Amino acid sequence: MNEPPPAYLTYQIENKPGEGNTHVVQKMFEGAFEFDVIFSSASAGPELTSTDVTREIKSVTESFGERFSSIFNLKAPYTAAKYTRFAKSMFSNLLGGIGYFHGEQLIDRSYAPEYDEENEGFWEETAAARARKQQELEGPYELFTAVPSRPFFPRGFLWDEGYHLIPIADWDIDLTLEIVKSWFNTMDDDGWIPREQILGLEARSKVPEEFQVQYPHYANPPTLFLIIEGFMERLRKTNGSQPAEREHLGPAASLQTAHLDNVELGEDFLRRLYPFVRAQYDWFRKTQKGDLKTYDREAFSNKEGYRWRGRTETHILTSGLDDYPRPQPPHPGELHVDLMSWVGLMTKSLMNIADALGMREEVDEFKTTLNAIRRNLNDLHWSEKEGCYCDATIDAYEENTLVCHKGYISLFPFLVGLLEADDPKLGKLLDLLGDEEHLFSPHGLRSLSKQDEFYGTAENYWRSPVWMPINYMAVSQLRNIASLDGPYKAKAADLFTRLRKNLVDTVYNSWEETGFAWEQYNPETGEGQRTQHFTGWTSLVVKLMAMEEPGQTSSGHVRDEL
Repeated sequence: MNEPPPAYLTYQIENKPGEGNTHVVQKMFEGAFEFDVIFSSASAGPELTSTDVTREIKSVTESFGERFSSIFNLKAPYTAAKYTRFAKSMFSNLLGGIGYFHGEQLIDRSYAPEYDEENEGFWEETAAARARKQQELEGPYELFTAVPSRPFFPRGFLWDEGYHLIPIADWDIDLTLEIVKSWFNTMDDDGWIPREQILGLEARSKVPEEFQVQYPHYANPPTLFLIIEGFMERLRKTNGSQPAEREHLGPAASLQTAHLDNVELGEDFLRRLYPFVRAQYDWFRKTQKGDLKTYDREAFSNKEGYRWRGRTETHILTSGLDDYPRPQPPHPGELHVDLMSWVGLMTKSLMNIADALGMREEVDEFKTTLNAIRRNLNDLHWSEKEGCYCDATIDAYEENTLVCHKGYISLFPFLVGLLEADDPKLGKLLDLLGDEEHLFSPHGLRSLSKQDEFYGTAENYWRSPVWMPINYMAVSQLRNIASLDGPYKAKAADLFTRLRKNLVDTVYNSWEETGFAWEQYNPETGEGQRTQHFTGWTSLVVKLMAMEEPGQTSSGHVRDEL
């Protein structure tokens, strides 16, 4: 029997010219290959050739490399060419995930009374209310955003986006502000922004039905405030005695920094955006407030306590820390320390923005609120016995009690910058952070203490793995503390150096082995886990590689938003 002809000769497309708007081109190769696809319109002038394309690709690649090295000036021990190649891959994939999305989304605006979550057993009542399926299509909406993972999460996620924009803001602040504006343009009249933007049929086809509906009482960590305040700080430097750092590598640079180069333009952006961020802040404090008055709780303020809505027995998806252990069983009297910390960060950011805009009355208001939040964090959430911050709940005797699961939750007031450099509580948190029997691992901070009964159990999503966004916040705050005079300066500097190296080495080694960035990393082996090609917030590794040692001032663009 004769050998059949090669597949590339057997499976050919018959050429049948005809009317249509699609062209199919077949090319056959053996071995490695590359080819150019060049579109030239009749009015474009001289047609491009492959030589032209090759020349332009080379020019753009060199320009990108020069600009990348200027903005993200990688620091020791990450100055070798292999680390530059890695960092460029991570950052360019983050930028490549920016897209425009358009379509209707499913929203349940029934405002069912069960959604207030006021009764014991509320999670069963809310499940029954959701089962009534009162959602309707709204829109169309449009959103300009980066995404966590193009293959697996090709849509906008609210709390992810603030982390995405931290490195993007160094590269192109005007692009960053366009994305911020687009997110706030999806906000409704009450100040609510859907936490997951699933726009259109194609987007919904990638999401299980039970996760498609958005609820106007569901919050999400407000990380966009990090970006807005960061822009405000850079703008103030431009308008003051300290010149803002600028890029001068090409004619396009002015488009990337227009809102910094033109102070009036930048201030106008802040003034136009301010009503939106204030509305979202007020929405947070209204819809996520906790119950301080029904139960016997001693606190400086009877207002500042907060509880995530959307709680089930096993998850608080709205917190972003899905399956992280919380008080059991759920109770309407719960208070969540991470949410109160986020509200504190929002308050601090708004206070600084209002100050930059000369809004004295609002500055005074935010100062008062921020002081109350700081006091209540200690009164309601600090456990002297455990040496960390904890969630609070109501026990079987109707009394307030703390439930401590040491991990990311325990560190939140520190992570968002609400602790002073000489606060004794900071010293205890640094002890916890650096303890290898609890959080510190060769690959980054574990999400939950090794000693916790729930470590590595059940879904094990936020119950042991190392996550880049929280680790980035920790490294940034360690650097801040190590740059200030105080009793914990040396300890913070040591933790900064070791944690930064552990994180970068882990992400790099996994990338070198697999070719991918990952959603999370195994705290024991350093292996990447869950979603691969997760070039969203895992790309914060580029910022870590570019960080100066504490006390040093960068000569490039890199700055830390936290």
